Order: sequence, then structure tokens, then C-alpha cells
Amino acid sequence: MRAAQRYDDVVITGLAHVDAPHVVTSTDLEDRLAGTLAKLRITPGLLEKLSGIAERRVWDDGTMPSEVAARAGEKALADSGVRRDDIGVLINTSVSRDHLEPSTASIVHGRMELSPEAGNFDLGNACLGFLNGMNVVSTMIEAGEIDHGLVVAGETSRFAMESTIARLAGDDATRKMFHQQFATLTVGSGAVAMVLSRGTQGHRYLGGLGRASTMGNSELCVGQADEMRTDSSGLLSAGMELAGRAWKDAVSAFDWDTDSYDVYCLHQVSKVHTRAVADQLGLDIARFPSQFPRFGNIGPAGVPTVLSKAVEDGTVTDGSRVMLMGVGSGINAAAAEVVW
Repeated sequence: MRAAQRYDDVVITGLAHVDAPHVVTSTDLEDRLAGTLAKLRITPGLLEKLSGIAERRVWDDGTMPSEVAARAGEKALADSGVRRDDIGVLINTSVSRDHLEPSTASIVHGRMELSPEAGNFDLGNACLGFLNGMNVVSTMIEAGEIDHGLVVAGETSRFAMESTIARLAGDDATRKMFHQQFATLTVGSGAVAMVLSRGTQGHRYLGGLGRASTMGNSELCVGQADEMRTDSSGLLSAGMELAGRAWKDAVSAFDWDTDSYDVYCLHQVSKVHTRAVADQLGLDIARFPSQFPRFGNIGPAGVPTVLSKAVEDGTVTDGSRVMLMGVGSGINAAAAEVVW
């Protein structure tokens, strides 16, 4: 079956996340937009009511994605016990980038003082980038090219958030503009990293399956450095259709018993999206660790951060069967399994 990846000799040896330090509440944002909300006759409290997001985080002003990605990378490397010089490749998967060029990966590589023999490159696929990066590293491991690889993501939402607030506070703001840019106000910041290695001593990464539905859907969510325009209802509808198809294919291809999974680590966008995924796939929402109310949507850092936090708080323990799942702009969907 196409777009399927299964791995027999890959384990997760290191995993770490870094939370951005500054909390921005939905009330804070609405207070700054009070004039616009009044003019457009939008009831205060709508942001949290619709999204379920009470807070999101931001870094210090001027913080670069490479800085926080490297910080998470150092934590994951320490967690893994792998020698720095043994990392064979570094893949940066964040939507946020320091520059158009050079690659953010090259800057993270330099910050971490990795071996000159270690490859490095950016890999972008909206909110599925980290899952794709895990698969690229795993394929390289199984092909015998490397023994260890590092995947990182450092997301920073401050500039997009501030630019959107300034835009919506302008005299020409309309209800249509507010709804199109609503999703930008739900985005948060964070960083995460994972070390994948050859062998059996670690947490098994078994891989999974991806599916695409790109025809006619590429404009449903369009992001720039300073804004994100989203057709929220269209994206949700198309995303759920694709997620259902991808999940059906994966269950059939890999004989997955959905009742046997202890935890579902979902790319979290909002309470509506999380509930829709659980309902569409017929899964127990109680098995979905909830991150979005306090951290918002942190893009490709989302899925691995949910996993990292679930390990940290004891939701995921030795032997837990975990499903990693997400739908990303474009649109694409992916699901993969881990035995912790």
C-alpha cells in the first residue's frame, strides 16, 4: 500500500519539549481587540468559547526558532544517552524559520555543535512535518545510512499574533476578516526534539501511514509569517473526510485493534477539532491527552509535545501503546504507532 512506512529496527531513545515562558490568555487578546469586537458586534469570550483555548505561550521578543529548537535538541540528546558525534542527521521540521536561507537546520546544527559529517536540512509539511521527519530518519536508519538521527521543531507565534492583532484593530476590519484570521489567534509557541536510533533498547517506533487530499484543498489554510487565513469549516470538513479514509486504510493495512491503544497523541487545534476526530474515527476521547486549552495550536511541534508531556506526567508509561495522529494544511493526514 502506498504512503505506508513500517520499521522493525527503530526506537525512540530521547524525547524532550520546552515550553515558551510567557502566557497570553484569550481574554488578553480580546481586551486588545475590544474596539473591534464592539464595532463588529462580536460577543467577548467567543475566542475561548469556540476554540476551547484559554491560553497560549510566546517566547521572549526576538527569540529565533533555531534557538529554542537547539534547546530542545540538547535536552533530547541528554535524555537519549547518544553521543553528540554519533548523530548522523538533523532534520528541522518547524513552520517557523529563522530565514528563507540558510536552512534553520543548519543553524541548529551549528548551535548544537554536531559533527560535520551529520547531514542537516529543513523538512516542511505544515503540522505534519515532525511526523514526516521521524519517518525520514527511520528510513535512513533501516537503510543502514545512519545509526541515530535528531528531529527538532521550534515554533514561535509572537510575530503572527501581534501582526494579526494590529490588522484586526484597524478601521477596515470586517467580520469576514475576523473569521478568516481567527485561527491565528489560537496559535502558540513551543519547541520539541526526538532522537531516533537503531536497535531494540528504547521505545519502538513502528511507523504508519499517510494520505493526501490536495485537489481543491490547498487554499483552505494559507499561512504567511505575519498572518494565517483559514476557512475553518471547510478545513474541518475536508480534514475529517481525509482522516476517516486514512484511518480506515491504516486499520486495514496494519490490522490495528483500536481498542488496544492506551493513548492517542493528536495534533491539537481546538476542542471542536479534537471532538470531531474522536467521533469520526470512533475513538474514546478520554484517551486523548488534552494540551490545547493551555498551549494552543503549536503546529508540527504539537504531536511530539503531547507525547512528551504524556510521558512526563505518567499518562504514557513503559509498555503503553500510543498512536500519533494529525491532519495538516494542504491537506494531508498521518497516523503512526509507538510502543513505549
